[in-house]
Amino acid sequence: MRMFISRQFALVALACFVPQFAAAQNAPLTSQEIEQHFQHVTSGLIGGVVIKGDAHATHTLADRMKELNVPGVSIAVIHKGKVEWARGFGVCSLGGPAVTAETIFQAGSISKPLAAMAALRLVQRGKLSLDTDVNTYLTSWKLPGDPMTAGKPITLRELLTHTAGMTVHGFPGYASNVPVPTLVQVLNGEKPANTPAIRSDAPPGVNWKYSGGGYTIMQQVLIDVTKLLHDLVLAPIGMSHSTYEQPLPQAFQNSAATPYRSDGKPIEGGAHTYPEMAAAGLWTTPTDLARYAIEVQQSLEGKASHVLLADMTRQMLTPGIGHWGLGLEIGGADSNPYFSHGGANAGFQNIFVAYEKSGDGAVVMTNGNAGGLLGDEVMHGIAAEYGWPDYHPTVRAAVQVDPKILAQYVGTFSLQKGFDLVVTVENGQLMTQATGQGKIPIYAESETKFFPTLIPAKIEFFKDDQGKVTYLVLSQNGHDMKALIK
Repeated sequence: MRMFISRQFALVALACFVPQFAAAQNAPLTSQEIEQHFQHVTSGLIGGVVIKGDAHATHTLADRMKELNVPGVSIAVIHKGKVEWARGFGVCSLGGPAVTAETIFQAGSISKPLAAMAALRLVQRGKLSLDTDVNTYLTSWKLPGDPMTAGKPITLRELLTHTAGMTVHGFPGYASNVPVPTLVQVLNGEKPANTPAIRSDAPPGVNWKYSGGGYTIMQQVLIDVTKLLHDLVLAPIGMSHSTYEQPLPQAFQNSAATPYRSDGKPIEGGAHTYPEMAAAGLWTTPTDLARYAIEVQQSLEGKASHVLLADMTRQMLTPGIGHWGLGLEIGGADSNPYFSHGGANAGFQNIFVAYEKSGDGAVVMTNGNAGGLLGDEVMHGIAAEYGWPDYHPTVRAAVQVDPKILAQYVGTFSLQKGFDLVVTVENGQLMTQATGQGKIPIYAESETKFFPTLIPAKIEFFKDDQGKVTYLVLSQNGHDMKALIK
């Protein structure tokens, strides 16, 4: 369990954070204008929540990289259907070479939408069907029957939309000094696999539940039908700095970023190997992912068909249960939607967003476990600079609370076994620290309700009849977690 980590962005527009330079121009931008955009983004990072009237709500990329122990970041910005700029920041490894636009990172779950596109290309060719029992295509392994399915077959459509009711949310990967299982061993949960068997635990087609396990079944389908994953998507789009090969081939080693923990130490065993390639195995660059996003944008308009035709692309981007299409999360207004996905592997955190109609978007990739928070802040800065209608921070008003009241909240609160939230007061500021994480300031919106500025979350303190604080409730991502004071 991690506190204050979120992929969700508030959709509250904040006019004061949209610079005058963000207005779109009809004429092609000059190099000076592009450089101006770049400077404003890298000096204008914005957290998920800002305090109303705060004149210091923005931060520089360099400062936030240092504070979050993220050694390297790579960013690509898409504007009007083209990559406007792509640059690297920091280093591939401490004491090592600088990150460039060609540095490759593990994409984590961003592997899924590209693998989904490969499956859809086979659907387009008539080799697969979205609504046929996947066991029809599986030859080297079969999905066992389960009472949960009530005799209903699992389909490719359900696997791609996370509605198949499959187990295993994600995969930790395998360090360089441990055995790596075959894909069939992963599917069956057999040693040396480090995740349980991938099976049904809910009726298919009813509810949305994110499942990397479902994408691993889809990977086996692709393997049994064709072995040309590279030729299906990466090569046609021109993603020359990308590969699904695991472990990473020697030819890519010199351009690969090294993964780091949140405390600034390298991940033990280096970059993990992921036999679950469709779910988590892609190595790539922001520029290559931008090429993918642009291909989707242009295909939707009938201007490109290197992988999918316009009709199939529309199916891919049609939201269903949980606002998910076939491999992509769909957000924004119905009149101006965007498609997106995040990705997290051991020591890598990434996100991409692209609008269907405007030709705008961005990709952020990092080699630090705290890079997810940094990526969110970069996206907020890009949204402000380029005038996006979404990805703006929530604005909250803070009030002053008597220090004597703040002192009543000091203590250790147990969220679950082995995971506590310690509340302290430092120089008149209420601070929280979750087990294994750094201290975070929280601000009062009333005498009992507080919020951090890093991401949208709330903490409310509760007292008994004698006025003694007995527990708090942490509200985040639509969930309320009660924590009793020790």
